[in-house]
Amino acid sequence: MRAVVSRVDTAAVTVDGAVAGEIGRGLLALVGAGRDDDAARARELARKIAELRVFPTEDGARSASDLGLPVLVVSQFTLYGDTRKGRRPSWDAAAPAEAAEPLVDEVVGELRRRGLEVATGVFGARMQVSSVNDGPMTLLIEVN
Repeated sequence: MRAVVSRVDTAAVTVDGAVAGEIGRGLLALVGAGRDDDAARARELARKIAELRVFPTEDGARSASDLGLPVLVVSQFTLYGDTRKGRRPSWDAAAPAEAAEPLVDEVVGELRRRGLEVATGVFGARMQVSSVNDGPMTLLIEVN
């Protein structure tokens, strides 16, 4: 599984003109599932997101989990787009929707089990994602 995670001051996802999920200071996680991913990888990805120490404090960097900050999770199959050949991305490495949706749900569930407030987008919907990055601080996280 893969995630692009940004430290944000605010983030929101809108579907059909209505806000589906929004957070203040916290993390925006764009999450993609690959063909070989499973629930164990989803839980490991959630652990990494929750424990990522990217929030500076006077005594060192802290995680969203340490500080009780929210996470906005948005499904993003395009993280598995392969652009090495030609001009058109290939999506062959991305998990099909029926396999990817439960994996993204597992990431959300694991973050919540860890006590984090989690907002989400709508799986498979055309979404507009907005964010105000803090830093900017944006990282790619991969779990194999």
